[in-house]
Amino acid sequence: MKKILFTVLTLTVLTSCVTKKQFTELSDKYDRLRDTSSDLVTQNDELIKDKFGMSKELRDLKQEQLYYNNQSKKLNDEIDAIMGRYNKLQESYDDLSTNSSSTINSKINENQTLLSELETKENKLLQEEAKLTKLKAALDSRSQRITDLEALIASKEAAMQKLKSAISEALVSFEGKGLTVENRDGKIYVSMENKLLFQSGRWDVGVNGKPAVVELAKVLEKNPTINVLIEGHTDNDPYHGGVIKDNWDLSVKRATAIVRILQDQNVSPKQITAAGRSEYIPVAANTTDAGKAKNRRIEIVLSPNLDEVTKLLNE
Repeated sequence: MKKILFTVLTLTVLTSCVTKKQFTELSDKYDRLRDTSSDLVTQNDELIKDKFGMSKELRDLKQEQLYYNNQSKKLNDEIDAIMGRYNKLQESYDDLSTNSSSTINSKINENQTLLSELETKENKLLQEEAKLTKLKAALDSRSQRITDLEALIASKEAAMQKLKSAISEALVSFEGKGLTVENRDGKIYVSMENKLLFQSGRWDVGVNGKPAVVELAKVLEKNPTINVLIEGHTDNDPYHGGVIKDNWDLSVKRATAIVRILQDQNVSPKQITAAGRSEYIPVAANTTDAGKAKNRRIEIVLSPNLDEVTKLLNE
């Protein structure tokens, strides 16, 4: 307890000594981190659109393959018909070989015309077969890429479900104390109400909430490829005092307080992003005390690293 009180006192003293320059640097860093978070969300949306686009392209390639298969069959049938006519003319030619030279020459010319027509059809068939072979190779390549992409996405989803189970198990003792864990849109959201973490108007994590953050950190330390976004949220009551200007500042300070605990528990800072959302993304109406209490929260958003998916799409 003495150690915790000493840590809280130290954080309070350090926080109160922040200069304007340091505050500006922190604000700039926050802006960059917020832009990075927005880019990641946009990248995830574009990847999903690319998947749907590739699926449509695959369907179009299959339709084109069916068309060339039909064309190939049609040309083969035409060649068979021409060969039948050619054989009949050959028989007639043999029968008429003793007839007049004019009749024979006519049959010879007709034979040559049929042979020329047959050669043209055969050449066209070879061209169609070459197109069909090229189309099939492209179709196989697209199909394999889509299969690989679907398998990779499925593995990411399975890993996120496993991570959710591990987090729920680690935080089970905090259920009913303002903490929830849920899976939405392929991401895991760990929501902690301020009553668990902070006293009113403060941003240092209290002794009741810190164990929950520590337990979460133990799970995240074992999952170094997971992106961790810490979002601070407030109600719409104005805040003024000290170095904190408004609810924007307060939400950022509370988010970075969580970040520091995670980093102290050996979670890689490279996978962590802190963001303040102020009062602008409420989960309940701010017209009641209960609604405001729900809006004052920390949301820890865990999302899979999509570098492998991006690499596969760019190959």
